[in-house]
Formats: sequence, C-alpha cells, structure tokens
Amino acid sequence: MLLSARAETYSLADGTSLDGDIVSFDDIGVKFRMGDGSYSDRVAWTKFSQEGLKTLANNPKIKPLVEPFIEIPQSERPQKPEVRVQAVRRLALPPSQSLLGALFSSSVGLFALVLIYGANIYAGFEIAVVRARPKALVMGAAAVLPILGPIIFLLMPIQMDAVPSETLVEGDAATFAVPGPVPETGEMQVTPGAFHPPSASPSAGQIFQRGQFTFNRRFFETKFSGYFGAVRHGADKEMSLFVKTGGGKYQVERITRIGASDVHLEVTLGEVRQEVMVPFTDIQEIQLKPKDA
Repeated sequence: MLLSARAETYSLADGTSLDGDIVSFDDIGVKFRMGDGSYSDRVAWTKFSQEGLKTLANNPKIKPLVEPFIEIPQSERPQKPEVRVQAVRRLALPPSQSLLGALFSSSVGLFALVLIYGANIYAGFEIAVVRARPKALVMGAAAVLPILGPIIFLLMPIQMDAVPSETLVEGDAATFAVPGPVPETGEMQVTPGAFHPPSASPSAGQIFQRGQFTFNRRFFETKFSGYFGAVRHGADKEMSLFVKTGGGKYQVERITRIGASDVHLEVTLGEVRQEVMVPFTDIQEIQLKPKDA
C-alpha cells in the first residue's frame, strides 16, 4: 500500500527516532522515504515505542494495524465484574458420639444390629449341633449373651452320651464247673475245659456315636453298604438302621444318595416314606438293631 504523508518524527523502542514520509505499510511494518530522497527498509511495528505507535495511530488507515501493539493503561482497562459467591445450604454434621450410639441413632445402624443379632443366634444353633448340646440352651444363651454365649459353648468339649447297656455284646456268662462238694479248705477247683469266654453274637446291635466315629461318605459306604440298594440281602434284612440328628430320630429304609457333606435317606415317618437330606455335621448317633429288638 502506498501513502504520501508529510514528514514526521517517530520514536523507536531503542531510544532513537526516525524522520520521513510514510511510503507504504502492511501487517508487518512500514516503509519511509527519508529527507535525502532515499528509502528505508521496512520497519516492523514492534520496533516502535509506545509514543511512536500512538503517532502512527493518528493516521486512520494505519490505526487498525498498530492498535494491537499499543498498551492500554490500567486505568483505561475495563473493570472485571465482581465475582459474587452465593450462599449454599450445607448439611449439618451429626453430633460426635460413640459407635453404639451412632448405630442406635440411625435406621441403617439398627438394621445392621438386627442382622448381627440374628447371625449370633444362628451361630448358637450351629455350635449346638457341632458340640452335641441342647439347641434351646445354646440359642438361649446366645440371645441373652450375644457373641459371648456362643463362644463359651464353642470352647466346651463335645458332649458324649453314655453308651446304653443294649449296645454291649451279649454272650454266655463264664461257666465254672465245680464237681462234688466244696472242699473244707474253701479252695475252688476248676475242671479243664469248663470255662467258656463270652462270644460275640452276629445279630447283636451296634451304636456309632459322634466323637467315637467320624461320619463321612467313606464311613457310610464301609459300614452300611447293604443299605444302598432297593433290596437288602443276608444279615442286613434282619437289621433296622436308625439315624439320630438334632432334629429327631429317623428309621432308615435305604440310602438313596450320598455326597461329600451330606447323605440322602429314605425314611419312614408314620406310615409314609419320604426322602430327607441329612448333613454329616448334624448326625449325633447311628444305631443298627435287630428288627425284633
């Protein structure tokens, strides 16, 4: 762009000044014709001082090009709008209190306490089964003394019932034959072959109690293999099998299924036969008796 203008003095940023007429200008800078008729190189807008830029801005055609380089005084700059912080509603913090107090003061805490209390009573039931203790006693202790009651019974040994007299092997008592009158010396004479030791009867009943035997899959397959079939043979036909658990006593007709942790039994309840599942941990005693006993 060519432009004829009268010669003016323009101050530069390095402290010098430049006198001449503006010949042309563009986005990069301006070119002058000096007083001696020569032409200067193009002078970039950044080389002018603030006073020189303001002098150049007096020209309406040059003003849009130099305005970006003119610094605006702080007093002339537009004021930033004031940032107003609006008041917000904050949730009130709960009062400081103990853990139990906090649990009882909220619905979630009460629900958690109910769950813990129920789990405590159920733990009493499981401990009663494992330790062969009365369920009502252990569960009642758990209800009255939560946590502590189940721990007390858990530390107790397994309760073992006395072996009934019917479990003893029946046999003939020892026989001593004493021929003739007893000598005056009071000594007893035993004839050879007169003593007969008690012999075990194959039809005698047997009782297997928890603590003396480990009830598992191998135990049932070894001891009661004849009860896995629909029809029993041999000596098993004359025997009755009873399984005593924490929930009651079952007369077993046959063993239908057996797993790693439980056994399925076909039992007689009144006049009805049905299948029940019995966990090994719930079995307290197994009785094998003759049918006529």
